[in-house]
Amino acid sequence: MSTRIAFLKGHGTENDFVIVPDPENALDLPPAAVAALCDRRAGIGGDGLLHVVRSAEHPEATHMAGEAEWFMDYRNGDGSVAEMCGNGVRVFARYLQRAGHVTEGDLAVATRGGVKSVHIAKNGDVTVGMGKALLPAGDVTVSVGDRSWPARNVNMGNPHAVAFVDDLAHAGNLYSPPPFSPATAYPSGVNVEFVVDRGPRHVAMRVHERGSGETRSCGTGACAVAVATARRDGVDPTATGSPATYTVDVPGGTLVITERTDGEIEMTGPAVIVAEGEIDADWLENAVR
Repeated sequence: MSTRIAFLKGHGTENDFVIVPDPENALDLPPAAVAALCDRRAGIGGDGLLHVVRSAEHPEATHMAGEAEWFMDYRNGDGSVAEMCGNGVRVFARYLQRAGHVTEGDLAVATRGGVKSVHIAKNGDVTVGMGKALLPAGDVTVSVGDRSWPARNVNMGNPHAVAFVDDLAHAGNLYSPPPFSPATAYPSGVNVEFVVDRGPRHVAMRVHERGSGETRSCGTGACAVAVATARRDGVDPTATGSPATYTVDVPGGTLVITERTDGEIEMTGPAVIVAEGEIDADWLENAVR
């Protein structure tokens, strides 16, 4: 291993990531290393890590190499593996553009949640095709302190529980995962969104991301919230034949979510690279001992 490892830092609506380019999948990034890099006091700091690998070089992505050259090997801030991260895909695409691997326009990105279609617009916004939402049957309840709410179970390639509340402060500090029931609904944990109305087809949310705690934004969460809100409003584009667009405010900015008539969901928002540098490999090795 070289003595220094390249990295960048980026964010999408303040959901921030350490970006580690590794086209040939040559780096060993165990959970402890990822957690050390994402540590906000002793490391670089981030809600998660974007490991940039060519699909053909990663065993989890080789089957997608014919559709997408690049694989987003996404990890949560605690080092655990995640299926997908919507804000992460936008930042991942922005990195590929910055590095000269892609230009404005359309591209495909492989993720554990499948191949995602991405469009980099001239105005800087990035749109990601997030796939279709699954709405598993069954009642779910989430709790904070002595308050409980019914929640909508939405799967966007990763699991979400969406609860509508009167005040976002009712979500508490969101340092630890809000309890949910039944336990069988989410055997591997869940991302929990708390939502309030701001106006017609306009909501605001806070989120506890599984493995990261409260984050400033969650792309898959915003999509889950838009779908849950649409169904609460009696809107289903696959039934009405008209697309539905919702504005979702997150603590770090605003995302625009459109559910098309075929059920496919598109998310549009900013993606920014703020810094680049080098990781000291000796520090990283010592940090994981």
